[in-house]
Amino acid sequence: MDSLFNRERSELEEYFLSIGEKKFKAIQVFEWLYEKKVWNIQEFSNIKKEVRDRLEKDFTTTLIKCVKRQVDKDVKKYLFELQDKNYIEAVLMYHDYGISVCVSSEVGCNMACKFCESGRQKKVRNLEANEIVEQILVIEEMENVRISSVVIMGIGEPLDNYDNIRRFIRIINDAKGLKIGARHITLSTCGLVPKIKELAQEQLQINLAISLHAPTDELRNKLMPVNKVYNIDTLMGAIKEYLQLTSRRVTIEYVMLNNVNDSIDCAKTLAHLLKGLNVYVNLIPYNETNAKEFKRSKKETILKFYDTLKKEGLNVIIRREFGSKIDGACGQLRGSERI
Repeated sequence: MDSLFNRERSELEEYFLSIGEKKFKAIQVFEWLYEKKVWNIQEFSNIKKEVRDRLEKDFTTTLIKCVKRQVDKDVKKYLFELQDKNYIEAVLMYHDYGISVCVSSEVGCNMACKFCESGRQKKVRNLEANEIVEQILVIEEMENVRISSVVIMGIGEPLDNYDNIRRFIRIINDAKGLKIGARHITLSTCGLVPKIKELAQEQLQINLAISLHAPTDELRNKLMPVNKVYNIDTLMGAIKEYLQLTSRRVTIEYVMLNNVNDSIDCAKTLAHLLKGLNVYVNLIPYNETNAKEFKRSKKETILKFYDTLKKEGLNVIIRREFGSKIDGACGQLRGSERI
């Protein structure tokens, strides 16, 4: 049975028309689900009983279940059990500008980035849109908070689950849905070039982040197998096309790995690669995982890398650290459960 959280408002309008009802009932359903946070269909009191019964026959409103919660300063991490007993995770982060949540898009991941815990967990399946929406709903309910921004950067490669991610974005962005503005939604990809180009055509106005992590093909091939399919030149071409079509600045993510990609030469090569583009670089202190061959760059090394990029004229920040005392790395909590 399909989940009611899996339907865009336009799809619910079509559903109601198909059963001989007025399409405005879709708005009423969205208001109950996302504004009033009422998930028992029989409590949709402004919808007549026979329509509620039909909705209950055709849809479920069962939510995913949180089975583990970890807490650190300004961050909370959740392990969720899905209806089919698979597991995913999400992270809540408190910022001075609001509260963000990092959601998973797949069960496992096929991208196999060497430094990433998720990459060690082979992809089982895509998440349905409702399973991504429900991560936000359950966290908001548990913590009694309003999520103001969403990052699609948890377990999985979002663009490898393109249709469900697009549906998810439309649901949470809906004025009668979770009302999360497109410019408060960030999608992070390791570089699936055809899908980046497809996303550019959507004109969704969301933020795009590219997980680059190396400035040369030689190094990126060692860290990220996707680079053997879409090398840096091909990826940069897609980024330039995206910039041209959307006029939206792109974030370049760069995880700092000790004695791997953190040299001054790497910084200068990266600066040359990105010069003149409407991008900013997000330097990420590595959250150490079971990947014993990778360690976090030293603080002074990160600062020198930062200074080099600044002197080369790039916009650059060092990401604030979250979750260093819990299983904070993507996929780490799920992996620690030996699932």
